[in-house]
Amino acid sequence: MINNFVAVLREKIREDMNNYADDVATGTCADFGAYKELCGVIRGLATAERHLLDLAEKLEKDDE
Repeated sequence: MINNFVAVLREKIREDMNNYADDVATGTCADFGAYKELCGVIRGLATAERHLLDLAEKLEKDDE
């Protein structure tokens, strides 16, 4: 159950990160402020993904 939850949430986080990265790469940002904001969002999503993976690993080890 937890593995399915982690997989679904990670997929959504990764999808959002890729979409924001595409926006940055294709010049969608109107100005430097918008660029900085998207970079911050991407960094936050990457941090959330890392925490999710760490938590899943810890829960898996606790089950053993």
